[in-house]
Amino acid sequence: MVVMWHVRSGNPRHGLSSVTACLVLKEIDMSAVETSKKSEVVAQFARAANDTGSPEVQVALLTTRINELTVHFKAHTKDHHSRRGLLRMVSRRRKLLDYLKGKDADRYRALIEKLGLRK
Repeated sequence: MVVMWHVRSGNPRHGLSSVTACLVLKEIDMSAVETSKKSEVVAQFARAANDTGSPEVQVALLTTRINELTVHFKAHTKDHHSRRGLLRMVSRRRKLLDYLKGKDADRYRALIEKLGLRK
């Protein structure tokens, strides 16, 4: 809301307002990209039309987030707080994979092959 006021005011003392507005708009665009990427992943790994909670979908979503964070850590090596979140996601993915392996080994193998998790 403050950004909108600065952009409309045209006050010369707020020289950074246009830069701030650009940063906010870029952030909004990035969230839209993430939403579309998430829906693509859900559509690709869904077992039925409205499936968003199957282990396959959950593991695929966690894998995409883990891969994005891995790129982040190459640039920000000292970001230990986010690394804790990454380790939680990896652990959660491991538990979901263990559940799927015990429930249906064929689905587990197909998912591992599709995601390329095991070498």
